[in-house]
Amino acid sequence: MSLLENIEEKRTEMLETAEKFGLSSEETLSCSQELDHLISEVQHWQT
Repeated sequence: MSLLENIEEKRTEMLETAEKFGLSSEETLSCSQELDHLISEVQHWQT
């Protein structure tokens, strides 16, 4: 799976988690941090 596919999968997971547990839940925040990390990787490779 490509990095961009991983980002899209994690984004979907985060949105589903937010709907289930709320925006400020630990689960959602954890997904958000993982998504931020994946996006940072892409930005690193683009520079």
